[in-house]
Amino acid sequence: MISLTSLLNHLKRIALVCSVLSLTGCAALTTAIKHRNLNVESEMSSTIWLDPVTSQQKTVYIQAKNTTGKDINIQSKLTKALQQKGYQVITNNPSSAQYWLQINTLKFDKMDPNSAKGLLSKGYGDALVTGGTIAGIAAVSGSTGRGIGAAALAGGLASTIANSLVSNVNYSLITDVRVVEKTKNKVKNREKSSLQNGSGDTLTSISETESNLKRYQTRILTNANRVNLTIERAKEPIEDDLVKTVSGIF
Repeated sequence: MISLTSLLNHLKRIALVCSVLSLTGCAALTTAIKHRNLNVESEMSSTIWLDPVTSQQKTVYIQAKNTTGKDINIQSKLTKALQQKGYQVITNNPSSAQYWLQINTLKFDKMDPNSAKGLLSKGYGDALVTGGTIAGIAAVSGSTGRGIGAAALAGGLASTIANSLVSNVNYSLITDVRVVEKTKNKVKNREKSSLQNGSGDTLTSISETESNLKRYQTRILTNANRVNLTIERAKEPIEDDLVKTVSGIF
């Protein structure tokens, strides 16, 4: 026959397990609701201001490169966006264009938003170096015996299952953009670029030129996040938002 004390202890253990499971389920549900819609945003490291020009001067040569290792191609989308803004896109004679638009998509991957923000703050041409990921581990401890141990085990299992099924995923695209504008006067341009080598050192080169070309540079971070987002579903919305941001410069 089970004593009253033993029965009460058993009920406490069951209640604790149920509470942990309920809280875990609520956390997963909150994540699913809060991030159920796709959110896409682009941010520039610095603003580019172009002087107004006549309609005859609205000519641009586009050079879009992709070094992400992923299938990113925004040249045709950029061409269409700028044509809709009244620009003639030059394809075979860059020297005849008033503007050169040079773009390199550098990195497209699942990233922590804060790490991506750090890459944006480095600015145009800087090496893409991210810090490591730190994982936190929480433990449940106490002196109430095997019941709490069982609850912690059940809660940990439930948390693992819930997190594997429901998680907010963020994909980031890092893009360097340079706009070159023809001018009548001579302009001195100073450009810095950084490269990360195999040993982890960063090599920085600085070049100075004088020409009738004025150069503007910026870095753009485009983030897309949603519950259980995949790279395939993130790709097109990210491309579209990047094109919208770049074409907005003109």
